[in-house]
Amino acid sequence: MSVTESAPHQEATCRGCDELLLAEAVAKGERDYSRATDCRVLLKRHQKSDECLVGEQG
Repeated sequence: MSVTESAPHQEATCRGCDELLLAEAVAKGERDYSRATDCRVLLKRHQKSDECLVGEQG
């Protein structure tokens, strides 16, 4: 199973989201699932913050 198959498709529209999605993909590639989980949590927090463009959309 590849990284793209296991993760739901998320469209990032800001640099912070892009960086966290990339970090999650790298962690999964290295089979560091704890770090991948951390990245997903940080992404959710980021999306709820005022600095995220995605969070403003929905």
